[in-house]
Amino acid sequence: MSRFRTSTRPPVTLALPALLAVAFLLLPLIGILARTQWGELGTHLTSPGVVQALRLSLVVSLWALGLSLLLGVPLAWLLARVEFPGKALVRSLVLLPMVLPPTVGGVALLLGFGRRGLLGPWLEDTFGVTLPFHTSGAVVAATFVAMPFLVISLEGALGGLRQSYEETAASLGASPVRVFFTVTLPMVAPGLVAGAALTWARALGEFGATITFAGNLPGTTQTLPLQVYLLLQDRPEAATSVSLLLLAIAMAVLIALRGRWTGAPVARRAAEPAAVAEENGAQDVVAAPAAAPHDSGHWPLHATVTGFNRLTLDAEPGTTIAVVGENGAGKTTLLRALLGLTPRARAELRLGDTDVTALPPHKRQVAWVPQDGALFPHLSALANTAYGLRARRVPRAEARREAQAWLDRLGVGHLAQRRPAQLSGGQAQRVALARALAARPRLLLLDEPLAALDQTTRAHVRHTLRTHLAGFGGVCLIVTHDPVEAVSLADRVLVLADGQTLQDAPPAEVTRHPRSPWVARMLGRNAWPGTASADGLALAAGGRLVVAEALPEGAQALAIIAPEAVSVHRRQPDGSPRNVWRGTVREITAVGSRLRVLIAPAGAPDLVAEITPEAAAELGLVDGAEVWASVKATEVTLVRL
Repeated sequence: MSRFRTSTRPPVTLALPALLAVAFLLLPLIGILARTQWGELGTHLTSPGVVQALRLSLVVSLWALGLSLLLGVPLAWLLARVEFPGKALVRSLVLLPMVLPPTVGGVALLLGFGRRGLLGPWLEDTFGVTLPFHTSGAVVAATFVAMPFLVISLEGALGGLRQSYEETAASLGASPVRVFFTVTLPMVAPGLVAGAALTWARALGEFGATITFAGNLPGTTQTLPLQVYLLLQDRPEAATSVSLLLLAIAMAVLIALRGRWTGAPVARRAAEPAAVAEENGAQDVVAAPAAAPHDSGHWPLHATVTGFNRLTLDAEPGTTIAVVGENGAGKTTLLRALLGLTPRARAELRLGDTDVTALPPHKRQVAWVPQDGALFPHLSALANTAYGLRARRVPRAEARREAQAWLDRLGVGHLAQRRPAQLSGGQAQRVALARALAARPRLLLLDEPLAALDQTTRAHVRHTLRTHLAGFGGVCLIVTHDPVEAVSLADRVLVLADGQTLQDAPPAEVTRHPRSPWVARMLGRNAWPGTASADGLALAAGGRLVVAEALPEGAQALAIIAPEAVSVHRRQPDGSPRNVWRGTVREITAVGSRLRVLIAPAGAPDLVAEITPEAAAELGLVDGAEVWASVKATEVTLVRL
């Protein structure tokens, strides 16, 4: 993204009010600077009353910050992560102290926690605690008005954090508390720091609620803002000096934050040039697989999924299932149901002899690699890979040793100390794959794990993955749109449509007889659904297809036509073809050493033909050319639906 922006001259009708607003905000600050007696500044700020008030202000503001962190961080997480009745009301209560007049806030505190308030008598009788006219009362008042700054800032940061990080951590075996402290909080640290700084600054400057609720007792509740109020009556020059001190503190906090009020998680930077070079260079070649330990055992899979997805899945140990289907078919929903992460679908899941249906995600021993990898940006590649092992209480040295072995297997061992932001997309994806494999799962779920890799690296990683899966005692589900992955990695191909099983068969069977137009096209074939009739197939998209295979009249079927079985002519062909259409060339693309020609025939769906470049040159094919396409009846394969 370019750092340069187009220079535009603002209209006077907008620029003039904006400048007036700046002057309106700036003039009072200039007034303080102009009226400060700089020669007496040191004397004013070191007077006993000011020093005492400053010391008390620091004590009160730091205690208020501590209470805000203790109470506000869980509240921000609740608002950002949990849906519950009355959530809008709770958020309004959080915002209320920010818009409430401070003195009104003080009155409310007095009626709630005062000696005659709702809770005050119980606190005094049970614990001997009296908040009004006590330092603890000043702390409560400062916390009441300052905590919203922390909650709002942190909630914004949590809202900007993709939940895939936390979900992935849970799938690696981390409990919710561990996820919160090792993943969530480190990733929203900018928001937490910003909120804490604003909270402290607001608590340091609190006046109205404090004087109303806690009073103005020197050494007990008389904080620095209250000292300014008193000095204005007798020594206005000293009040100006103390005001300058508070102004300087507030400006220092704002400048230090540099506008990061919401503290949104830092976006992942582009990969460093060195990382990109390694992704494309000699160092990127995957090393020969080294031995890496994993749990021994055999865990057959049985799952009954209900909800959006409605299917039953059984698989023996060591089975790899490729899950395919068009967008919205329910592929990712199936994986998330097996993880127990989505309300859209629920899976009754048994792994081996253990029913894990009622277990939370971190206890299922189901590892997941989401589409984006979801590497934790604050951890190195090695720490990322060891995360699941550490969550399962594997000693640190053993976890790091095993993690390094997995990184070596996937050819990224030399990048172990790099952070995700220093890795290219392909390197990051391999680290994410190593992290899942290292977690010793009983069920492995991969959501397009090789999508970010180039073709050469993909082949190497596919070989390494196939080597591991050959000795894996559990079941692996791989969501993919790549037919090569489905054929080379999977023992079965599960085709989903609208959340249900359309086909579940070995790759060779799916390749020969795909039951889904989308799968047929993914495999590079023409697929036309239709209804069998006496003279062929009435196509759903219009037109008729003559076929050699007879089906009962009215049967629903899918006509599969290989692109190489389509002949292309510039004139109407003579001879035996039973299916002939006149059409227009819409697109020509290269696939390996051959060309694929997309033809829009009249009276039939779009048709893909595969020819040699020499044949295309001889026919003079270009986009928009008028051609004739023909298919023999014997070249049409019917798959009954």
